[in-house]
Amino acid sequence: MEIRNAGYNHCHDTDFIIDRPKGSGDNLLLLLKTDCIVTLDGVDQLVPANSVFLYPKDAPQFYRTCPQQLFANDWVHFLFEGEEFSQFSARKIPFQTPIPVQEPNFFSHCIKEIVYETYSQNLYRKESASCYMTLIWDKLSEQLYQNPFFPKDSRYEMLATIRRKMYRSPWDSRTVDNTAHEVRMSRSAFQKLYKQFFGITFTQDLIQSRMEYAAMLLQSTDLGVAKVAEQCGYRHYEHFERQFLKRYGISPKAYRTQDIPLFRR
Repeated sequence: MEIRNAGYNHCHDTDFIIDRPKGSGDNLLLLLKTDCIVTLDGVDQLVPANSVFLYPKDAPQFYRTCPQQLFANDWVHFLFEGEEFSQFSARKIPFQTPIPVQEPNFFSHCIKEIVYETYSQNLYRKESASCYMTLIWDKLSEQLYQNPFFPKDSRYEMLATIRRKMYRSPWDSRTVDNTAHEVRMSRSAFQKLYKQFFGITFTQDLIQSRMEYAAMLLQSTDLGVAKVAEQCGYRHYEHFERQFLKRYGISPKAYRTQDIPLFRR
């Protein structure tokens, strides 16, 4: 597989728009981290955050941010090689159709690794990036066609909605108690089910959502680190710094000065 360009955790202003009437000359995979508007055959369609959207080669690409909202996404421009398109087609993943994903962090991690490998000097960088793309296809197909693990559990849908809200707005003031109250559960039942459904505690997941948002702001804006902490819902910078250091192994200031390439979309 030829990865022609890729980006991770890109954030854009409220006037962001992509208008390519003849496409980009390659296939485009988008992992949307905010809501966006896609125009297909002259009709606008709202694509929600935490969705994958695929454009085939040479298809017109027209999408933009929702009014008065920022835009954030991961993306990969790529071309199939050899038998790869047949393998992709066998997984029945639709083009130009929003695909909500239950674990957006997993897909984002795969794209992050694709970016790293693509722009590295690793001997097997092309093969490694192709493996991550194949993993994305496999997991998308599983989600589309395999029976869900929690098929008709209204509690799962309720908690999944809460989780999507949390990753969409990580700066919101949330606690175990007020979130349990929001879904009308006891504190203990809420914590037990959250860990059962998502494999992580609510508190750990909340911190993770904020740290990922902080990393994106540090990479893609020039906000001061104290302002970044505030934007992520922290009242005290010291608390934010401790959690960031625990998550990434370096301070927010050091993270910003790393040689992390930010590639043009």
